[in-house]
Amino acid sequence: MNTRSVGAALTASTAVVLAVTAAAPAFAQPQAAGEQATVTVLHAVPGLTVDVYAGDKELLPDFTPGTLTDPMKLDAGSYDIKIFKDGDGPKGTPAIEKTVDVPAGANATLVAHLTADGKPALDAFVNDTSKIPAGKARLTVRHVAAAPGVDVRANGAAVFKDLQNPKEAKGEVAAGTVSADVVLAGTDTVAIGPATLDLAEGTNTVVYAWGSATDKNLALKTQAISGMHSAPSGVPAGETGQAAAHNQSMTLGALSLGAVLALGASAVLLRRRNDAS
Repeated sequence: MNTRSVGAALTASTAVVLAVTAAAPAFAQPQAAGEQATVTVLHAVPGLTVDVYAGDKELLPDFTPGTLTDPMKLDAGSYDIKIFKDGDGPKGTPAIEKTVDVPAGANATLVAHLTADGKPALDAFVNDTSKIPAGKARLTVRHVAAAPGVDVRANGAAVFKDLQNPKEAKGEVAAGTVSADVVLAGTDTVAIGPATLDLAEGTNTVVYAWGSATDKNLALKTQAISGMHSAPSGVPAGETGQAAAHNQSMTLGALSLGAVLALGASAVLLRRRNDAS
């Protein structure tokens, strides 16, 4: 799918699903001061660069595919967001315009990606931050590519089978370095990889398979979420067992791509102000 067709599909799909919000402030006051969420966003739509606005103010220009933002601590509250194809704002018609709520206490990654048949989509995934046994690591794989079902292999052995877009699978494995690849489900046909993954003890390593099989741009993106050690840290693990897969996805609700992008952009602006002072 080329850039023009992806952009047109995104505009059409969001116009149907999202209600336009008029006469709302660019940023509403947080609903509960001190209550925050931790949010990361991944732009996984190949060939589509976007500009993000709050009201008529540009916050995040040229947000490019393959970009994963740093985790952000965000105040809970409501935000009025406009997202344009690169160069179309602020006077053009936004692809997305909506007032959204960001709930307190969430730890999530929001992903703009392609469905299995190549249509732009938004999905939010809850990041598992529960404690991990000593000597172990958590591996999470998310299928967000325009591709059929896949098997995910570690050191040549399938640990997650027949993973479908936009599902995830996760399990606890021995900490260490593994060689991972993605193959078409039930075959040895490699679609992505191999790639070396450092599965650190007490860390949830999230691997995203993204891109388009048709356009031959499939790729992996990794996200590391740390701080889940169980005491005592560093106890050697026993034999590596089969990772227990658990498929789940969370539909887009209070979190939205626009909210996270705009809030992340405000952090960028703050850093720019600090650099200038």
